[in-house]
Amino acid sequence: MEFTKTPGWLDWFSGPSKPRFQLPAGAVDAHCHVFGPGAEFPFAPERKYTPCDASKHQLFALRDHLGFERNVIVQATCHGADNRALVDALQSSGGKARGVATVKRSITNQELHDLHAAGVRGVRFNFVKRLVDFTPKDELMEIAARIAPLGWHVVIYFEAVDLPELWDFFTALPTTVVVDHMGRPDVSKPVDGPEFELFLKFMREHGNVWSKVSCPERLSVTGPRALDGERSAYRDVVPFARRVVEAFPDRVLWGTDWPHPNLKDHMPDDGLLVDFIPHVAPTAELQQKLLVDNPKRLYWPEESQ
Repeated sequence: MEFTKTPGWLDWFSGPSKPRFQLPAGAVDAHCHVFGPGAEFPFAPERKYTPCDASKHQLFALRDHLGFERNVIVQATCHGADNRALVDALQSSGGKARGVATVKRSITNQELHDLHAAGVRGVRFNFVKRLVDFTPKDELMEIAARIAPLGWHVVIYFEAVDLPELWDFFTALPTTVVVDHMGRPDVSKPVDGPEFELFLKFMREHGNVWSKVSCPERLSVTGPRALDGERSAYRDVVPFARRVVEAFPDRVLWGTDWPHPNLKDHMPDDGLLVDFIPHVAPTAELQQKLLVDNPKRLYWPEESQ
């Protein structure tokens, strides 16, 4: 099947630099995607965008280039609840990838067990209105109750301004809850301001809530400019991510977000993104937790026993 990319779509950067930051052994890129390829795994009819192809082979090549050992592949919204591209990537990874799926209420118990066998360990609930149509909360809660016995978690994607209205739903979820990209804070507001403080309170009061401190390229206002010849881009995001890492060192994850869907102004160099890590996790101990221990505990718990 032929697909035409959304007008103005930015393709992923095909020549990423080699990071200067040496990743610890066993590091996990805990947030990335595969798109299609569309000819093999068609994009969903209800999608809000049509991306470029970004195959499992290209993802695994990036993993090796950057120095990661493993990936957590998150179902992309352009594939809806058709998880075939995700499952194919997991099954081709040689045990080096786990997945986060999108499922509907109609999924059977057998289908859930098949996803588990393939390496899926969570489901994603998306509340970003420009990306998905609204799913009733009772349906999401029913799905959460069904995945809890499998030991899966729920990944939630929302924007900071929507946290107050979603608070009661999020805090009622019966699983570990992983927030994508710190709940998308507005980094032009103060890190000590009420909006980000509400997010920190959310994590402080609920020990089952984790956060990905990823995607500075989505949140930054200052952008990828490296100052003083240093590879320290997206500096305006650093205080927010560092605050989360230092306050909740055992409940944070990091990922590239490759192939960076729906970016409008620039496509990041993934090597530069890896060099963002020591700015937000400044010690070897914090880096080990962020990149190795935490993702292993969540996605490969059998190795942490």
